[in-house]
Amino acid sequence: MERKFRILAIVGIVVAIAIVGLIAAPFFIDVNRFRPEVEVQLTNALGRQVKIGQLHLSLLSGTVRADDLSIADDPSFSRTPFVQAKSLKIGVALLPLIFSRAIHVTGVTLQQPQIELLQSKSGNWNFSTLGGSKSVSEAPAKSENALLAELSVRKLNLRNGRLSVEQVPAQPRVYENVNIEVRNFSATSKFPFTMSAKLPGNGDLKLAGEAGPISATDTALTPLSADIAISHLDIAAFGGPSASLAGLADFAGHVTSDGKRAHATGTMQVAKLKLSPKGHPAARPVEVKYEVTKDLETRTGVLQDATVSVAQAVAHVTGAYHMQDATTILNLKVNGQNMPVDDLEAMLPALGIELPSGSSLKGGMLTVALNSNGPLSQLITTGSFKLTNTKLSGFDLGSKMSGIASLLGNKTGSNTSIQSFSSNFRATPEGIQNHDIDLVVPAMGQVTGDGSISPSNTLNYKMTMKLAAAGSGGSGLLEGVGALTGDIPFSITGTAANPTFSPDLSRMAEDGAKSLTSAKGLGRLMHNGSSGVVNGVESLFGKK
Repeated sequence: MERKFRILAIVGIVVAIAIVGLIAAPFFIDVNRFRPEVEVQLTNALGRQVKIGQLHLSLLSGTVRADDLSIADDPSFSRTPFVQAKSLKIGVALLPLIFSRAIHVTGVTLQQPQIELLQSKSGNWNFSTLGGSKSVSEAPAKSENALLAELSVRKLNLRNGRLSVEQVPAQPRVYENVNIEVRNFSATSKFPFTMSAKLPGNGDLKLAGEAGPISATDTALTPLSADIAISHLDIAAFGGPSASLAGLADFAGHVTSDGKRAHATGTMQVAKLKLSPKGHPAARPVEVKYEVTKDLETRTGVLQDATVSVAQAVAHVTGAYHMQDATTILNLKVNGQNMPVDDLEAMLPALGIELPSGSSLKGGMLTVALNSNGPLSQLITTGSFKLTNTKLSGFDLGSKMSGIASLLGNKTGSNTSIQSFSSNFRATPEGIQNHDIDLVVPAMGQVTGDGSISPSNTLNYKMTMKLAAAGSGGSGLLEGVGALTGDIPFSITGTAANPTFSPDLSRMAEDGAKSLTSAKGLGRLMHNGSSGVVNGVESLFGKK
């Protein structure tokens, strides 16, 4: 028994001595003597000037802590630091440190780092030259690439960081609460990583995947494969490609890159979408499924297919884009066949399209074919649409055109039924031009013409109505001016919310004069009598 107590006492003494040694060791190991060497090694490995603060050793935790860290930026981008951190913790192997004064790194943790990512007009990033061939240190026997290749860390953590991303011409975007974890990091092989961050507008971002090996020519071209999940992304706060875009988006996707070409697929649901500066949030959510391939060197991309769905209304988008300096140039085609109008009606406010005040579209189908070309800020869209078997509820076209149609006894009632409505158009930032308009309203007739809508929604249309058969009691225009030409010219002015329909008397006179010179027109006049013309024109103004 006494022997056991003696053994325990010896063990206790050894443990006590070990603990005292661990506590006292930092006072005998001047870890700061390694600071110049660490700065030189990091400077030459990264190709950037690296500064670290006072070093502190804790043998109990096996870490060396630096009070602060600073990594210089590429001087062609900025003179301010690329990375600044309040503290840097480096996990070290204890035995090599104690017995041979050598530092073997097992882990690195950056606390509250601030990182500035900058992209030039040509598409280059300020981190592209990390680990580049040009060193700013005078030390070195080995090349910087060789030093970077030798760098391996079992665990690399970035905690509670702040990431600022600036891409010309967009405003800087700031990501808060950035946390990154990399395991088994090596510059010459693949390594797994995870990332989470709080997005501008309080959205959340999560990435998980693997990257590597680090590109020796451009860090930005490092191969990777990752899953991306974004929730509650505020598109306007995030700084979308256009200031007119707004909405709240949830996104799930996957991206792969071999360092030359990137391929991305994903699905996005957007609520309260707004696509026009004069638009309002859509009442229905939009779903977008896409597949796109991008050439990282030429900065060109191909959109294989994007399916845009609003409930049962589905359109397909294909095409290409090109990044030229700070400008995105698009060449896209949009095709939608027989899309239910009831589903699309809620999207009109998002596009900045106004219907007459108090009205809405009910029923029917819409078919569109569009081409969008040019810089994103000066996009030109051309194409055509056709609307069939729908109803403009809450809008009485007959009463709006009382100076024309009511003279014939034709009425549309409080709802205007539309058999078909088609047009070619050209939309630019300067407004919308409509050509070859063809509108068939069974209760009134066929309307054709051309016109424009200004950016402020002011209307300027020159139209012609071929009236349907008159109802009982009709006389005026069809018996008068219409008898000469068969067509009634009129104009539409005002705004989209409050349009004004007016007879075009100058065109009436011109068309009537032309018709009178023909035998057919003269016959019509003789049959109907000149009083029809007089009575019709008088009725337009409600006076004799």
